[in-house]
Amino acid sequence: MLSIDHIFQALESPKKIFITTHQKPDADAIGSSLGLYHYLKLKGHEPTVVIPNELPDFLHWMPGIETVLNFESESKTCLGVLKEAELIFCLDFNHLSRVKQLETPIRNAVQPRILIDHHLQPEPEVFYAGTSDPDKSSTCEMIYDFIIQTGDKELINDDIARCLYTGTMTDTGSFRFPATNANVHEMIAFFKSRGLQHSRIHEDVYDSWTENRMRFIGYAMYQKMEVVHQGKLSIIALTEEEIKPFNLLAGDTEGLVNMPLGIQSVKVSVLLTQKNGIIKLSFRSKGQIDVSTFSRQHFNGGGHFNAAGGSSEESMEATLTKLKTLITNIIP
Repeated sequence: MLSIDHIFQALESPKKIFITTHQKPDADAIGSSLGLYHYLKLKGHEPTVVIPNELPDFLHWMPGIETVLNFESESKTCLGVLKEAELIFCLDFNHLSRVKQLETPIRNAVQPRILIDHHLQPEPEVFYAGTSDPDKSSTCEMIYDFIIQTGDKELINDDIARCLYTGTMTDTGSFRFPATNANVHEMIAFFKSRGLQHSRIHEDVYDSWTENRMRFIGYAMYQKMEVVHQGKLSIIALTEEEIKPFNLLAGDTEGLVNMPLGIQSVKVSVLLTQKNGIIKLSFRSKGQIDVSTFSRQHFNGGGHFNAAGGSSEESMEATLTKLKTLITNIIP
């Protein structure tokens, strides 16, 4: 994979550009994709954002969201856009398997693939050029860096700033995680100097819950949270049958795994949710506890040092037994 500056010359003339991100896109995935979309539009390109499946309900306010295509429900249109594209941008994922049904079409595409991502262990051999930096707070921060590198900082308008702020805000836990370094605060200061109204974004993301989601969170925390291993480990395990009555929307479990970390003694929090027979695991940790390596070694996953995900095709009971047997080995 060549460095990202190898595509700058290609971007000097108008191009049709395909932008995609990982399955079950979160705020960083959508924010970085739309931030890049708005920038490329200003430069005279024809970008299209294609996501593998539906996006969370709390992100429907984002500028440009009405232009986003959903491969799960619009596959024919999306494949047509991919065929006509001259460049493919892959944002916020390190491996093509993360785009699920889009993996084969993108892997078989002959156009140059460009990676911009901050996860560990990328798949560099499939990308023509790009940048992968796990020390970055978010892919949104990396899109900001990309725009700076091209010399177009002054093109950053309110639409771009709102998109990039959203993903950075959520991926840093509202700027509390260690990756929130001076560069992040300088970026936010620049957005504010351009007129960004940040409080409205916080309201749109965090104050837009449905009643069902609030009741579900209460149920999960009161009825399902288990705190073990001398109070250092929290586990919330939710079967399909337990989740179904709440009629959850896409993204309604977002943030749940972080909540037990508010308990002073808890060092690791794990959320297990079951859907269509597959169990998804989300891991969060404090300090120097590496949940990314743990997830990769035992649950076909990966991610960041303190925030990772994985999956299991075993039963909930078998998955919990395996989890509890192994995870205490990484908690001091």
